[in-house]
Amino acid sequence: HSVVRNALFCLETAANEKEIHVYTKALMAYTFALAGKEEKRKALLGLLEKEAVKKDGSVHWQRPGKEPEVDLPYFRYRAPSAEVEMTAYALLAHLTTQPAPSQEELSFASLIAKWITGQQNPNGGFSSTQ
Repeated sequence: HSVVRNALFCLETAANEKEIHVYTKALMAYTFALAGKEEKRKALLGLLEKEAVKKDGSVHWQRPGKEPEVDLPYFRYRAPSAEVEMTAYALLAHLTTQPAPSQEELSFASLIAKWITGQQNPNGGFSSTQ
């Protein structure tokens, strides 16, 4: 459909910009995965991996310039909703590929899933509204 084709062209043009916010990269990676644009998906995931926070056997993304987390006894830090959302989009982008994700992608995706599950509140939900 021409509207979808034009929208994808617009996104492909935007993906070539030098300065793209990390949230936008994650969202675009998932969009290109759904559209079957494998090269764009992989390129954006490569950029995202360079910005990933790898800590305690898990992987996630955070906003640039964010204050570091404070380790306090008896307090478990939960990330803001935007960070949960962008990390979830990155996870979806890793898992949405044809053919099925490689073993390497699944291993990396499991590290992302580990971080996301750690963000659940006591009721099993998340701070995100998505």
